[in-house]
Amino acid sequence: MIELDVRHFAGIETLHAFPAGKGEQPLPCIVFYHGFTSSKLVYSYFAVALAQAGFRVVMPDAPEHGARFEGDETRRLNRFWQILQGNFAEFASLKEALYQQGLIENYRLGVGGASMGGMTALGIMTQFPEVKSVACLMGSGYFSTLARTLFPPLGVTTPEQQAAFDAIIAPLAKWDVSGQLAQLANRPLFLWHGEDDDVVPAAETLRLQQALKAARLDEQLTCLWEAGVKHRVTPTALAAAVRFFTEHL
Repeated sequence: MIELDVRHFAGIETLHAFPAGKGEQPLPCIVFYHGFTSSKLVYSYFAVALAQAGFRVVMPDAPEHGARFEGDETRRLNRFWQILQGNFAEFASLKEALYQQGLIENYRLGVGGASMGGMTALGIMTQFPEVKSVACLMGSGYFSTLARTLFPPLGVTTPEQQAAFDAIIAPLAKWDVSGQLAQLANRPLFLWHGEDDDVVPAAETLRLQQALKAARLDEQLTCLWEAGVKHRVTPTALAAAVRFFTEHL
């Protein structure tokens, strides 16, 4: 049995799931991030599955999503990369709130996510060595290059627009996996991607897998592919993510 409630940590509304009766006890904890234009409630099946496996799961709404969405869909569609940066910026205070409330057992903190949430998880892994393990489903850590083709923040036809574009994506460099492979290799990392993904190219995960392998930094990498799968999470992916955290958190 599990329980779910809605709690605010560091001022952020989250879906909070845990084994029944253990809401206030220290538990191994996973912060899990949802995808673009989605919400914590849409991705709640991850919270259910992970809580059933014995974890505390904290699923925040990203900026401009879920309980934080003000209804301007057009504006949001042009702010993918700013929203991703918002996830990054909020993680430290969210993490600290969980520790201050005594909800994390023995520093067993993991991070996961799918699509934009998977990108969030990889970025966090580059900057927070205290995170014990990370799962990225159908995401990418190569933000600086991907921003030019996936939800670009601006159309660029003039030097002024190029300068504005560069200013938006410049902060992503800090979180980009390029040149930071060692930070990803010193802890367990799970990557999953559908081979026919029509939103985030599967080549993005292949690029990271090959980079880690070429650098001989893939000892703690688990990579799973599914043939014929587009941009969606499958039961196989969900089960594999739960199994990964069960074994590595």
